[in-house]
Amino acid sequence: MKQTLSLNIKSTEKLSSVGKALSAPVRLEILEYLARTPAIISDIAAKFNLPLSSTALHIKVLENAGLIFIQPIPYSKGSQKLCAVQIDKIEIDMLQEDASLTIPNYLYRESIPVGCYFDYSVMPSCGMASEQNNMGFEDNISVFVSPSRYKAQLIWLSCGFLEYRFSNSFMKNNSVNRVRFSFEICSEALGYNNDWPSDITISVNTHEVGILHCKGDFGGRKGVLNPDWWYDTSTQYGELRTFEITDEGCFIDGIQVSKENIHTLGISYGDYIKFKLESKRDARYCGGFNLFGEKFGDYPQDIVMELYHDKKNKQ
Repeated sequence: MKQTLSLNIKSTEKLSSVGKALSAPVRLEILEYLARTPAIISDIAAKFNLPLSSTALHIKVLENAGLIFIQPIPYSKGSQKLCAVQIDKIEIDMLQEDASLTIPNYLYRESIPVGCYFDYSVMPSCGMASEQNNMGFEDNISVFVSPSRYKAQLIWLSCGFLEYRFSNSFMKNNSVNRVRFSFEICSEALGYNNDWPSDITISVNTHEVGILHCKGDFGGRKGVLNPDWWYDTSTQYGELRTFEITDEGCFIDGIQVSKENIHTLGISYGDYIKFKLESKRDARYCGGFNLFGEKFGDYPQDIVMELYHDKKNKQ
């Protein structure tokens, strides 16, 4: 998951490195490009009409500043370096004595492996894979009730839902005004299809609160984290998407989709929070979904819930 890079004014060496990385307009353009999709260096060079040597130097500067990470991946002629953004915010503290990198600003964080769903309903095509192998026969629904499902690192279904339950015990004794879920997801097509839209209904505590639109089932290059045995002709990676519940409403990737809020959804009541992703048969685009674990796709995380208490700006 992308993180916050936290610095203070005394972190002169790190500040200089970050400042250098952000000082060139072309590097800012490369960062914006990589924030949308990871890419290999040759594709970056082609995108910005740059020599490979210059592109490699720009990538090195961004990597040294800690703004991107590089993952070697197998390629037809040896290997390539896949580049991806690893932070989504930079903070500079002017007063703090000691600076630490990537200090989280959430109050509580809980991560659930994709195979640890509480309830489900699936229709073929469907299946799951662990880090080691494909789990069960293709379209074998029985794997969804097998104890081995807890090892899943990738789950796919063409129609149906997965429901997860997160603990809300922290909220009973603490003030929370924002709940944030994040997960890597894409559509589900036969093999892969980069232009295969799907509308995924998000529900919280049985309330439908928004539609997450997936643009496609992404492939054509190896997912950053995918094991070597995974098939090149299958789904490779997704997009890191966010769903937030605040005092004011519900938001998908920062865009408000519902007026339901922390209070109307009963987030602090009971012993858990129900979080459901569903591909409905009657959706405008019933394109299924792939849900990625921390060892598949491009982002090293499972399904994550974070709790925050944001300070209100005083007028």
